[in-house]
Amino acid sequence: MRIALDAMGGDYAPSPNIDGAIAALQAHPELEVVLVGDQPQLDPLLAKSGFSDPRLTVRHSDSWITMEEKPTEALRKKPTCSISVCWQMMAGREVDAVVSAGHTGAVVAAGLKTRLYLKHVKRPGIAVALPTQKGRAVLMDVGANPAARPEHLFQYGIMGLVYARDILGIENPRVGLMNIGSEDGKGNDLYRETHSLLQNSRLGAAYIGNVEGRDLYQGNVDVIICEGFVGNVVLKVSEGMADFLFKTVAREVIGKLGAERDQGMQALHNVGKRYHYSEEGGAPLLGIDGICIICHGSSNGLSIRNALKVAMTFKDREINSSISAALVEMPLA
Repeated sequence: MRIALDAMGGDYAPSPNIDGAIAALQAHPELEVVLVGDQPQLDPLLAKSGFSDPRLTVRHSDSWITMEEKPTEALRKKPTCSISVCWQMMAGREVDAVVSAGHTGAVVAAGLKTRLYLKHVKRPGIAVALPTQKGRAVLMDVGANPAARPEHLFQYGIMGLVYARDILGIENPRVGLMNIGSEDGKGNDLYRETHSLLQNSRLGAAYIGNVEGRDLYQGNVDVIICEGFVGNVVLKVSEGMADFLFKTVAREVIGKLGAERDQGMQALHNVGKRYHYSEEGGAPLLGIDGICIICHGSSNGLSIRNALKVAMTFKDREINSSISAALVEMPLA
């Protein structure tokens, strides 16, 4: 498998991307990685690493997009930036996947510009796997499509179900629609129309109806669908709340323990490590004819390595074929 890695993407790029690529190549002999970025920056770092392997190559790009730039404007001004080159390589079938820890908006916008969609897909969306009391659940979309239409959310339910089943290993995923209440008729026109589409679809019992935000972490649903604006807010609030709770527990509870304080801190550390974003690697942009894994902006080498592994898993399990088949089997009503 050949993957284009946006070497300039991320808060601390390019070092974590190089570290992650090397670690992934050492673990997976069938992998090839193309580092896309500023060669004058990359070459000295690669030389310093001491790693030399023909499976790791560099594709020069003369610019990249920072977190502060507006995606569409930046892509127009920098047509050969690193993330655009990555997508162009995948559109030209030079690589099987794109991995980036760069500006999420730019990653998505560059992808949408290629129109590299799976057949029948109306609009791609970002799916994330979040921990729950009963395992993990998929939240989709978390930022790719803030102006979604009912048919987009309907397809997110199907794509999310395939992801939950084939990647997370949930045998019979339950799909729910994020809303302000569980009763029929709740929400605005977008959510009422989407609810009707899902209710009358071939999802059947897999669709359990409207669910509220608290249901996500209680594990009452395996796939929650929403528009990108709502999903991104939910994701960012979740990150902030987790950080707040961990620090509060460390200060107010474990900090006041006596002889067991070290054990308490170790237990808290273990829990935090288990659910840290670096363990997941990244979130897939589902619905494209290819593979795109979007990583956290502050990703370290471990996160990048795991993101490359996730991309390989997507190819090995033929997720796109499963999504395409599911969209044909469960078309829009």
